[in-house]
Amino acid sequence: MKPCIVLFAGLLAASTAGAQATAFVNVNVVPMTSETVIAEQTVVVNNGVISALGAVDETPIPKGAKVIDGTDRFLMPGLAEMHAHVPAASSDDLDRNFSLYVANGVTTIRGMLGQPSHIDLRENLNKGAVFGPRLVTSGPSFNGRSVAGAHQAREMVRDQHRSGYDFVKIHPGLTAEEFEAVAETANELGMPFAGHVPVAVGVARALQLGMATIDHLDGYFAALLPAGSDGFGGYGGLFDVMLAAELDAERIPEIARATAEAGTWNVPTEVLVEVWINSTPTAVLRSEPGMRYMPKDTVERWVASKAALLAERDFDPDVAALAIELRRRLILELNKAGAGLLLGADSPQVFNVPGFSLHRELDALVAAGLTPYEALRTGTVAVAEFFDSNAGTVAVGRDADLVLLNANPLEDVRYAHRIHGVMLRGTWYSADSLSERLAQYVEHED
Repeated sequence: MKPCIVLFAGLLAASTAGAQATAFVNVNVVPMTSETVIAEQTVVVNNGVISALGAVDETPIPKGAKVIDGTDRFLMPGLAEMHAHVPAASSDDLDRNFSLYVANGVTTIRGMLGQPSHIDLRENLNKGAVFGPRLVTSGPSFNGRSVAGAHQAREMVRDQHRSGYDFVKIHPGLTAEEFEAVAETANELGMPFAGHVPVAVGVARALQLGMATIDHLDGYFAALLPAGSDGFGGYGGLFDVMLAAELDAERIPEIARATAEAGTWNVPTEVLVEVWINSTPTAVLRSEPGMRYMPKDTVERWVASKAALLAERDFDPDVAALAIELRRRLILELNKAGAGLLLGADSPQVFNVPGFSLHRELDALVAAGLTPYEALRTGTVAVAEFFDSNAGTVAVGRDADLVLLNANPLEDVRYAHRIHGVMLRGTWYSADSLSERLAQYVEHED
């Protein structure tokens, strides 16, 4: 690795008139367009976009640029949390959550429980008037309480489209007729619909109707039950995990192929399910990194929620362990089949601290059998493909939402958490400055 200090003198003389620039010098680039590292590069950012990328001894540094030493460091695209819960724009929790996301290298979030204040919030984030990641937002959810009939479902979709929401969020409880009304209207308007698969609909029909994403792998276990199954007496538990012992697991590749053919993506939120149903003691979960930033009453609610689920009469820890195994197998088969996977942890949620939980989700994807590169793809280039956005890769002309790491994440996905700093829409934040920002939110020591 070339020492970058020697190179500065010869390259600083170059200038880009009128541009406010930042240059990452002598950095190893992890472009995410392929499983490779491009060593000893200079990456120049102007006006929020990557304007130059090339060999360190051949790429000029604009005069007056902010220079960031990339020696022995790795520059990759920012991550996306594709299942976030965003509070109201006026909430005291907003800056806490957004600061946690950015400090963990999350530069885009998809809000899965939208409200009117998110429309202006989205624009204020884009303009830099509010600190935080880019926001893609749903409208208020469609569910068994908010929708009363197919006609109302259609009107709600049209209203949300006129209001400017990015997509429609589906929660449980819709009838088959209501879901189809949502799907048909959304498809007519070119507005994606995503989230849960209502029991009355099922995965096969959701795929036929063009659901954009299925979150939590919802509905897949029910779809894998053999004909004539009683569905464990009608008790499925959280996302049907208690059906695990009855599944026809040999059909997992088949349903994965059907998902790929339909073009529907999945946001597994595997870490949410695993932490809720596994045997990890809550005392251990309380000490997880990041928990110190969450209010004590929030953590206590999470403890109570996990305890309540494990105490349900028909909950079986052995079946829960099998469910985790089968969910991981389903994730791996979806990946093998070419069905799109998107990174999401469902945060903030039970023991899922914003940002921190997304790195645990990466761990879960690797535990399911994905390589570090494949896991990281779900939060970078795959997200750009899904949104048809200009982020997700490190290349000239791409948006400068970037993370500078102290180790190579392709060697070990856990290295994606060794953050030296984050560039958000072209603005650089060092890890120290982000830690200082988070210090105000420390509620208790780990």
